[in-house]
Amino acid sequence: MRLFSSLYNKAMIWARHQYATYWLAIVSFTESSFFIIPPDVMLAPMSLAKPHKAWFYAGLTTIMSVLGGLLGYLIGSFAFNLIEPWLHSLHYVEAYELARQWFEEWGFWAIFLAGFTPIPYKIFTIAAGVAVMPIIPFIFGSLIGRGMRFYLVAGLMRLGGADLESKLSQWVDRIGWAMVVLLVIAYFIWK
Repeated sequence: MRLFSSLYNKAMIWARHQYATYWLAIVSFTESSFFIIPPDVMLAPMSLAKPHKAWFYAGLTTIMSVLGGLLGYLIGSFAFNLIEPWLHSLHYVEAYELARQWFEEWGFWAIFLAGFTPIPYKIFTIAAGVAVMPIIPFIFGSLIGRGMRFYLVAGLMRLGGADLESKLSQWVDRIGWAMVVLLVIAYFIWK
């Protein structure tokens, strides 16, 4: 079944769309404070489709993500009571509590790690606002963590270029189904 290859082909078409850069900026901004989809899902195919623009895409993604992180910080500072039910509905409460503890213990390093790792960055931006983390370390930690992550993604795609795009189109179905199997196994292990 070639489900993943058709999705891959559509993603590569969308990555070359004339408005893809605008959508990347919007997704990067919103993901840092309230949106669920990480910008990597757009950054990677866009960098693969246009390797000569990979560094531009990484820079745009980093800047917009940090600006969105500042919105998350403001939400945590001034509107936490309004978004608390949202945290409960998306089952982010435990992650939020953990993030808050990390800020109390590690501050800058917590936001740096949240920016670089696949941990939901939005939880940390909101928690930083609630914890009233100093804004300058918040911005620098976000810039460094998010920048490292997005430049790494873009760099790998740029390095791979057309060869990687061709090989991925051949292997994407196998990789996709392997990921589904791993997710099912992980679900049953943690359940």
